[in-house]
Amino acid sequence: MPGGVIARVQFTGETEFRQGVGETREAEKGGVRAYGPMVAAALAVRLAVIPFLYRDWLDPFLLEHWAFGRVARSLVAGHGFGNVFADTGPTAVVSPVYVYLLAGVFRLLGTYTPASIVAALAINSVFSALTCIPVFLLARRCFHGRAAKWAGWGWAFSPYGIYYGADWAWSTCLVTLLLAVLFLWALTLEESGRVRDWLGFGALGGVAALTEPVVLSVVPLLGLWTCWRRLRKRQSWMLPMSVAALGALAVVAPWLVRNYETFHQFIPIRSGFGLELYIGNSADTRHWVDRSLHPNHSDAELAEYTQRGELAYMQHKTQQAKQYIRSYPAQYVYRVVRRIIYIWTGFWSFDRAYLAEEPLDVPNIFLSTTMTVLALGGLRRVWRADASLGVRFAIVFVFFPLAYYFSHPETYYFRPVDPLIVVLAAYFATERFGGQRRSEAGAGRLAS
Repeated sequence: MPGGVIARVQFTGETEFRQGVGETREAEKGGVRAYGPMVAAALAVRLAVIPFLYRDWLDPFLLEHWAFGRVARSLVAGHGFGNVFADTGPTAVVSPVYVYLLAGVFRLLGTYTPASIVAALAINSVFSALTCIPVFLLARRCFHGRAAKWAGWGWAFSPYGIYYGADWAWSTCLVTLLLAVLFLWALTLEESGRVRDWLGFGALGGVAALTEPVVLSVVPLLGLWTCWRRLRKRQSWMLPMSVAALGALAVVAPWLVRNYETFHQFIPIRSGFGLELYIGNSADTRHWVDRSLHPNHSDAELAEYTQRGELAYMQHKTQQAKQYIRSYPAQYVYRVVRRIIYIWTGFWSFDRAYLAEEPLDVPNIFLSTTMTVLALGGLRRVWRADASLGVRFAIVFVFFPLAYYFSHPETYYFRPVDPLIVVLAAYFATERFGGQRRSEAGAGRLAS
């Protein structure tokens, strides 16, 4: 990640791209002095919230249906990577990185103890707080110091960042941090042909894929766009791209081999997409997902999973989902449109029965819609000023949620994109409402 202030002017024939000198003193400071207070404040807020929420995770029903926790418990008990829904043996429903992290916590502090739950939430809070760093550096590199300051502090006190850091023992906060770092790293690689930089990018991309494979929908595209930019500038790209691919493959390969040896067929990181497609496309349209069809909530589905085995069960769920989609194509298109709206605005329904299940939807609609509008306003300004940078943000916004449009969303699925939304929202706010003067000396920014 870039550690200092960078200044350059690049004339593209349409835009002038200025990077570098910070507008505010805080943003001009290097290293920890610039973003350290943001990280400290973010962590303090998240840790302060944990005592009010952690007891929810001690509920026996929740613990018995916590996928990551069940597999981590299986590892600690010496039963291997498995038993995701019940004691049924090996699994590939969840990816390994966060499971092994949880297993380490359980081994040190006990499985499902209050101490281990608090520790897991505290670790997630650390991941969420550290995300201030790539948020700040990305905004400073792309725009100016004032946007960096607003973005960094905006993430520190982001309601989504606080909630999912302090009350969500899942892989969400880790993959959010990794995606923000990888986005920034891919941008800096436009100026670097060093093998070690590209190798590190590929290796970290592999770690992110083993955390949540959805990042594979965008990280390779960000790398390819960087290669295209280097090709346009007549700089080396073939060797860097190959090195990055090898770095990613070296990290991911052991897990792919494990899955093949265990299940005797190739599994691309996780095996559960068929189930996700199935529970998101059923006759029940009241909610964005029909949880009654999930093995965690259905004895019949759990019995089928146990009897058929994981891969056969997932294949059957895929067939059932596809059959429903073929039988009701108009209904499927309608659901896809609703899912798109839900992911970007938080709105699914104002039905009373639905809101009884999702009481936080009303404030979430306001927050989600506001951030989306600000971010799209920022993206529009970026695109007009430097389309190549706009393409990077657009890659994430277009491709990251695609799988959720066609299967089903959850409230936390889109959260890894939030840092980029905050960066663009901060840029738009400083330009539109912050009284920014284009001619102001010392302000590095995109010409708009």
